[in-house]
Amino acid sequence: MEDIRKKVKERYANAITKKTSCCGPKAGGCYGNSLDELNVITGNLYSNDDLEGIPSDAVIASFGCGNPTALAELYPGEVVLDLGSGAGLDVLLSARRVGPTGRAYGLDMTDEMLAEARNNQARSGLTNVEFIKGHIEEIPLEDNSVDVIISNCVINLSGDKDEVLKEAYRVIKPGGRFAVSDIVLMKPLPEKVQKSLIAWTGCISGALTVEEYREKLAAAGFTSIEVQLTRVYNFSETDAANIMPELAKEELEKVNGNVGSAFIRANKKVAP
Repeated sequence: MEDIRKKVKERYANAITKKTSCCGPKAGGCYGNSLDELNVITGNLYSNDDLEGIPSDAVIASFGCGNPTALAELYPGEVVLDLGSGAGLDVLLSARRVGPTGRAYGLDMTDEMLAEARNNQARSGLTNVEFIKGHIEEIPLEDNSVDVIISNCVINLSGDKDEVLKEAYRVIKPGGRFAVSDIVLMKPLPEKVQKSLIAWTGCISGALTVEEYREKLAAAGFTSIEVQLTRVYNFSETDAANIMPELAKEELEKVNGNVGSAFIRANKKVAP
């Protein structure tokens, strides 16, 4: 797991420093340098209304695969935690929705990401926000302390997803919600991709199948589990060269149509 963590940290520190996509050299994340520049995984996830008043750097430096703030029902006064918060976009959007009586935490292990997020927070003027350093397998918050956990294309990067989901269950309050966007697989990837650290840090080889995600959430204690597929990816040879450079053209055909992004929802049981 340490090798995976080290490579992920290096890749995302480099991406945020150079403002390049986690999925390759193309400039930008969700939108590139403009709101209509498409990236194969991260493109066109937020509306202009969502982003009004949010620093543009937080938008450009977002490396997600979905929009968990649209997925999660957030209410004034709630406490939200974003696992792997990056440049802080989803944390800032959540903070606006829970209002001044609520709070939004962002958890990230990368110093460069945390610095960027805190800068974006200062520019946004939002004060009900806190960015904290740590690992998503060891969440530095107390038991039963948050109402909602969100995450955007990050859990797939962990080398120990069982521990991530166990920790998520621990910190969510009884009756609270788990509402994340993540990469999922329709069926297992070719062995060459599974063993590739480049493909892992590019959000591909560490992904779970839909059924594996359901099983791991249930094992952690979650109920009302739902996995809703939102996109299925067909990678061009250029995309594949950035994310899965080991693949030959005929091997890419086995990957296309088997990788997608999904909204994943679950609840923590209310205590008797």
